[in-house]
Amino acid sequence: PASGRYSGFDIEIAKMVAAGLGFPANRISFRTIASANRETSLQNGQIDYYVGTYTINDNRKKLVGFAGPYYMAGQGLLVRKDEDGIKGPADLDGKRVCSAAGSTPYQRIQHDYPKADLVSYDTYSICVDNLLTYQVDAVTTDDSILLGYAAKVPEELKVVGKPFSEEPYGIGVPRKDNALRLAIDVILAARERDGTWKKAYDATLGLSGVPAPKPPPIDRYPAS
Repeated sequence: PASGRYSGFDIEIAKMVAAGLGFPANRISFRTIASANRETSLQNGQIDYYVGTYTINDNRKKLVGFAGPYYMAGQGLLVRKDEDGIKGPADLDGKRVCSAAGSTPYQRIQHDYPKADLVSYDTYSICVDNLLTYQVDAVTTDDSILLGYAAKVPEELKVVGKPFSEEPYGIGVPRKDNALRLAIDVILAARERDGTWKKAYDATLGLSGVPAPKPPPIDRYPAS
C-alpha cells in the first residue's frame, strides 16, 4: 500500500517464471485471489498460474497441477528483537502466542503446545501489531510470512528457532496443463542454478537477516 507496487518473494518468483515463459514484467496482470478461491480461479481460467504461499498436498493435486516446490516453508515464531526467552515452540508455556483464527498453525500450537496462551485474530498483521505493542509475546505461522514481517522492521522483530512443520510451496496451474507445469519446473530449476532464485530471496525475505536456504528438490511428477 505504501508504494503502490506489488513486491515480495512470491511476486519475484511470479516475475521470474513469466520471464522464463517469454513475458516481460509489463505483460503480467496480477490478480488478488482469496485462498478459498485458488482452485476455482485456476479451473475457470481467471488466472494462468498462482504464486502465493500455496502448499502442495495430495488433496489439492486432485484439483490443480503444481510446479515446484520452489520453497520449503515451515511453521515458525516471530518475536521482538529484545526477546531472549523464546527460541522455539518448547519455550511457549505461559506465553501469549498469536495466530490467525482457525488456521493450521493455530491448531498445531493448540494441539502440540497446550500450555501456550493462544490469541487469535482474522489477520496476521493484527498479531504483528500486538507483538510490537507488547500485547503478545510471539506470532506463529509459516516462516516465509514471518520473515516478510521481520524484513520490514529488522531492528524490532526477528524469527527464532527452526521451522517445526514442512510446507512445500508450489506454483498452481490448471490440472490438465501438464505442458505449462513442466515448463515452469524447468524454469525454476534453471533459475535456482544460475543464482536468480537466491537474488529474489535476498532482495525480499533475506532483508530479515535470515540467509537463503537451499531450494527444495523439484517434484516432476508424471501426468495423470
